[in-house]
Amino acid sequence: MTDTAAGLSYAVPEGWKSNDGKSLIQAFTSSITTKGPDGHGGAVVLAGRGGPVDESTLRQRTETAARSNAEFFYPDGKSTVEDSRATKVSGRSAYTVVLSTRDDSGRAGRLRLTIVAKSSDQSAFLLGVTESPEPPANREVDAVLASAAVV
Repeated sequence: MTDTAAGLSYAVPEGWKSNDGKSLIQAFTSSITTKGPDGHGGAVVLAGRGGPVDESTLRQRTETAARSNAEFFYPDGKSTVEDSRATKVSGRSAYTVVLSTRDDSGRAGRLRLTIVAKSSDQSAFLLGVTESPEPPANREVDAVLASAAVV
């Protein structure tokens, strides 16, 4: 998938479907989804663009955005940091945060967010959300985010 609005490309696993963008909220520029094996649950990866993010604030910005997204997708829930680390995407500074989540009804999931500092005036992100804390959807989401490249 090449998302020219976000300036990112990413892999689409077999069996996943691309969203043409018609039903996305304005913060997102593209998405791919899959359903769980029994037709319930599943996962989504969403891409988007943002304003400038200085390398010195990349960690704080990504951790804050990950928690904010966890609250959106799992209202009144709790999230726990599984991983928080600096990385690179196409040689550019990036940061990834992984949260395990659980809402007040006991529904568990996992959220992975990578923000890329693309230029002095733009950033881009990939957000993966699974409705289960278990593989295989988590492995596929991890692979999609690992495949990201700046275009």
